[in-house]
Amino acid sequence: MIRNEVVDSLMNRRSIRKYTEQIPSEEEILTVVRAGQQAPFAMQLGSVIIQRNRETNFFNAPIQFIILCDLHRMEKVMKIRGWEREASNIHSLLFGVQDAAYMAQNMVTAAESLGMGSCYIGAAPYMAEKLRQDCNIPDHVFPLVILSMGFPAEDPPVRPRYPMEFHLFEEKYQELTDEMTENAMAVMDQGYLAQNYYRNAGFMIPISDKVKEENYTFDNYSWTEHISRKMALWGTDPEELGKSLRICRLAVDEPAPEG
Repeated sequence: MIRNEVVDSLMNRRSIRKYTEQIPSEEEILTVVRAGQQAPFAMQLGSVIIQRNRETNFFNAPIQFIILCDLHRMEKVMKIRGWEREASNIHSLLFGVQDAAYMAQNMVTAAESLGMGSCYIGAAPYMAEKLRQDCNIPDHVFPLVILSMGFPAEDPPVRPRYPMEFHLFEEKYQELTDEMTENAMAVMDQGYLAQNYYRNAGFMIPISDKVKEENYTFDNYSWTEHISRKMALWGTDPEELGKSLRICRLAVDEPAPEG
C-alpha cells in the first residue's frame, strides 16, 4: 500500500476520549473549521456550533462542535432570491446529511494534522430538543453529530477493520458466503479481544433472559456481538427519531416545510 503523510494520518486515526488541559488556539480552531467548510458539498447545507465549557462537554473536552444539517440558512438565501423551499424534508435532509458528514470528516482530518484528537458522538439526533433549547437552534436545522476535540491525553491503538474482501466489491455486489462472513467477523473480534477493548471500557450491552440467554463474558464478548446487540435491541421504535425530526420541523413524511 502507498504510504505518505496524509495516508498515514488517516490510517492511524483513533477516537480520543481523554484530553490534556491544553486548549486549542483560536488559529487552530479556525483552521479546523475552515478545513471543514472546504469539504465537497451539494448545497453547503452544513453549519457548526462550537462549545467551550469543559464541564458540560463530552469527555471534558476543551472544545466540542455540534455539526448541523442546516436548511434554515439556505431558506434565508432562497427568500432573498424570491424562492421558497418546495423540496421535501427527506430529499433536503439526504443532501444535508451528506454535506454535514463531509464537513465533519474534514474537520477531524485537519485536527489530526495539528496534533489534536477527536471523537464522534452519534447520539446528537436524539438530543435535538435539548440542543435546540441550549443553543437557540432554529426550525429546519437538525443536529447530526457532536464532535469532541482537543489534544490527546491517551494513546489508544488503531482499531480493527473488516478485511478488504468483505469491503471492496468489483463491479457488482458480491455474494457474502457464511465462510467469508465468519472470516471477517474473526478479524474484527480477535482484533478487539487482543486489545481488551470491551473489558477495559466495561462495555457490554445487557440482555434480558426473555430475549436471549447470556452466554458471553469479557473473555469472548467483542465487536460483532456488541454491534449485533445494538442493531437488535436499540432504535427499534422509529418514533424516537421521528420525534426529533418533528421537533426540528423536519418530519420526513411532510412533502414540504411548514412556516
